[in-house]
Amino acid sequence: QVQLVESGGGLVQAGGSLRLSCAASERTFRTYTMGWFRQAPGKEREFVACISRIGGSTYYQDSVKGRFTMSRDNAKIMVYLQMNSLAPEDTAIYYCAAGSVGHSEYPDEYTYWGQGTQVTVSS
Repeated sequence: QVQLVESGGGLVQAGGSLRLSCAASERTFRTYTMGWFRQAPGKEREFVACISRIGGSTYYQDSVKGRFTMSRDNAKIMVYLQMNSLAPEDTAIYYCAAGSVGHSEYPDEYTYWGQGTQVTVSS
């Protein structure tokens, strides 16, 4: 069982930056594909980004390409999401997830989830 804890959310003005972190509880973390998802009020959870087991490949939702960067540090069992040029439409609860999948944009294919961290972008 992998426990995930997100941090780094907060309130930022449009155009600003935040760095989200996700701490994992197990070193088996390195065997999982890691994903970031987000859920805005009244909307379904949506894919943001994912990264392969050793961090060699990353995939992004089109709306965040060029603005967000996902990375992982398997030695520290951490995953990060650097978010730049934030816009009000990025406002959501951001979740870290782990799954025994390849590149996947589907929440159901991820097994472990964190509790989420709120990101609010003001205009």
